[in-house]
Amino acid sequence: MLDTPSSRKARGAFFTPPEISRFLTRWAVRTRNDVVLEPSCGEASFLIEAGLRLKDLDSRQALLTNQLHGIEIHAASAASAADQLQQHSLDADIRISDFFDIRDRPIYDAVVGNPPYIRYQNFVGDARLKGIEAALSHGVRLNRLTSSWAPFVIHAAQFLKPSGRLALVLPAELLAVNYAAPVRRFLLERFASVRLILFERRVFQDVQEETLLLLAEGVGSAGGVAKFEVYQAEDERELSQLGDVRWKDFEPNGDDKWTPALVSHRALETYRTLAKSGQFGDLKEWGAPYLGAVTGNNHFFALSKSRATELGLKDNDLLRMSPPGSRHLRGFTFTQAAWRELAEGGARCFLFYPGPDDLTSAARRYIDYGQRTTVNGAYKCKTRTPWWRVPLVEVPDLFLTYMNHDRPRLVANETKAQIINSLHGIKLRRNRRNIGRQLLPIACLNSLTLLGAELVGRSYGGGLLKLEPREAGNLPVPSLQMIKACKEQLAGLKPQLYAFL
Repeated sequence: MLDTPSSRKARGAFFTPPEISRFLTRWAVRTRNDVVLEPSCGEASFLIEAGLRLKDLDSRQALLTNQLHGIEIHAASAASAADQLQQHSLDADIRISDFFDIRDRPIYDAVVGNPPYIRYQNFVGDARLKGIEAALSHGVRLNRLTSSWAPFVIHAAQFLKPSGRLALVLPAELLAVNYAAPVRRFLLERFASVRLILFERRVFQDVQEETLLLLAEGVGSAGGVAKFEVYQAEDERELSQLGDVRWKDFEPNGDDKWTPALVSHRALETYRTLAKSGQFGDLKEWGAPYLGAVTGNNHFFALSKSRATELGLKDNDLLRMSPPGSRHLRGFTFTQAAWRELAEGGARCFLFYPGPDDLTSAARRYIDYGQRTTVNGAYKCKTRTPWWRVPLVEVPDLFLTYMNHDRPRLVANETKAQIINSLHGIKLRRNRRNIGRQLLPIACLNSLTLLGAELVGRSYGGGLLKLEPREAGNLPVPSLQMIKACKEQLAGLKPQLYAFL
């Protein structure tokens, strides 16, 4: 069967730059007698490097036997791996199997590789069940949002001798996402030493996900280790020049995220001191962020002015809304003029929401159309009555963007528009409403809040930063007292800053 880019992506196979496979194997393989496993071996880039490393350690060996082992679910890739190994005069035992079906004894000195990366939306069926059960059999419970790499790490560690070494390429999600908390905890409990190498630049050009290198070895004492070490390299080319670099210690707090490890110790201490100084507080002290309305089908429910006119819908069939997405929210205030400009320009600024009394004939026709096109079969639609009545959220005082390539943005909702779930909303507490709408968006353009967003949020591929409502509630923002004290200065800055937004 032909192996195509789409089929490789479906099973989470991404080929590793040679600088990375060479670095990881040279770190993990230390003696001429080491036995090495590459699970999910693909075309054996790690096994080849491991074999060459073993030859370097003992030049008398012309051909290695019983030291190189691989597991690969895809038969064509396994055959290609065998060919590649043979070209380097290397011999390896490669089994065609799902890695989660293998239950070997801990006989390996080194487990190296690049686990398959399949996001939780596609990590389903038997593959998902096997992964979750494999992790659970080792005492680690993973939740339903788990991607494929997480159980892979847990399972791979069980193949190591007590003194063995685990060297893997992993997504940087390890640092930030909630579902990785059990993996983070496992690593510190299982190993005597955990090191991470992070990259300033993306090293997999065909993948949006940021990556890191995991170097873990030995067996931790009772209770595990309290800290891990981290080093930030510019890119994979720097790996050959690491030598005796200075690793930075980081001691996480329980199941907290590891993203603070990206910040220097001095900067992190300054951040924590300021956050507790009384000049800042959590965003939830102003008002708890909440998710916008979930329509079940934005294409059906979010309408442009021209589409609503074409359908003959009346004013009482529609609600004013902020259009899907957040690109239009660049300033400090979403004004009525800005909303009208978007509506006239064709943006989907209306939410289909028929009045509570008798339906208009146009609304009935549109509902019938939704049923003919099975919109009512969408999960969120079929679980509510009537299916076409979107459960609204409270009209927010502030919008909060939660998928960001630069920074989270707070924007005052002057036009009193409804929101759907491409935005978070904040209903400000009554005694903070006026000053919050006027000045909180500009007051949050400070170094502490911007750094805090990186620390409490989740980093994804391509520099994407995501904030869920609970995380956004923990965002450090200026206190009410501080904003009152700086009220005139903040108001004076507004016109100057508009040019940069």
